[in-house]
Amino acid sequence: MWEWIKRISRVLVAPLEFVTRYFKALLFLVIVVWIFGANEGSSAINETNLAEISLKGAILNPDSFLEELERIESLPRLAGVLLVVDSPGGAIAPSVEISEEIKRLSAKVPVVVYAQGVMASGGYYAGIWSKRIIANKGSLIGSIGVIFNGADVSELASKIGIKTQTIKAGKYKEAGTFMRPWNEDEEGEIKRLVRKQYEMFVLDVAEARGLDQEVSPLYAEGRVFSATEALELGLIDQIGIKSDAKRALEELSGVKEPLWLQKEPWEKYMERWMSQATLQLSTLLASRIY
Repeated sequence: MWEWIKRISRVLVAPLEFVTRYFKALLFLVIVVWIFGANEGSSAINETNLAEISLKGAILNPDSFLEELERIESLPRLAGVLLVVDSPGGAIAPSVEISEEIKRLSAKVPVVVYAQGVMASGGYYAGIWSKRIIANKGSLIGSIGVIFNGADVSELASKIGIKTQTIKAGKYKEAGTFMRPWNEDEEGEIKRLVRKQYEMFVLDVAEARGLDQEVSPLYAEGRVFSATEALELGLIDQIGIKSDAKRALEELSGVKEPLWLQKEPWEKYMERWMSQATLQLSTLLASRIY
């Protein structure tokens, strides 16, 4: 029994030991890399004319993406942007905000989207205003639809003795509550709202991609398509790999000598260090468990 407790304690303490042991060395190296790479990085950035930005994972808060986009737009010679998407979507408002920013940017410089894995729902919405969408042949595209999820935990609450007390003003103020079944009016109001947002989504897709809104059930209704199907429906422009997307952007931008924005030396170092640290930590934990 005590042996197992000791093993568990060692497993819990191992990450702290690792961080404590290597933190000073890491901090020193980051400072050194930053000092020696700062001047070189500044001059290279001034000459950069193409940049890449990624949109990956669930879209819930657009702030970090928009900050990165703003940094890219500040490049004095920017002539084009590659947007790499691998996202199943997320919340409506953040997806719309990113979509509108890409639309604004695309009016200034060409934007090419590369669908790396999943470009669905809000992830698809985000890239519709680009000049061209190129998708990996194994990617999944579409899911043009809106969903509102809810739950009814009233039976569980009753079993454990929980009762709610609510004071409200407004017939639909409690619509979507999870503490009781929705009444007919509330369900109807939620359906109305979802339908309105769906119509907005379809309208923007149709306008951006030059599609007929009247036949939207063919390409919308929440359906997910393979890259080949998406190409036939007009949801994307080409099937290819990332290098194809980069070449397409280079052509659209018209730059004679493509100079892609490179990550800062400290960013590259941090990525390499984190990768190695994760591997070493995993090995360390494995050895402690067994």
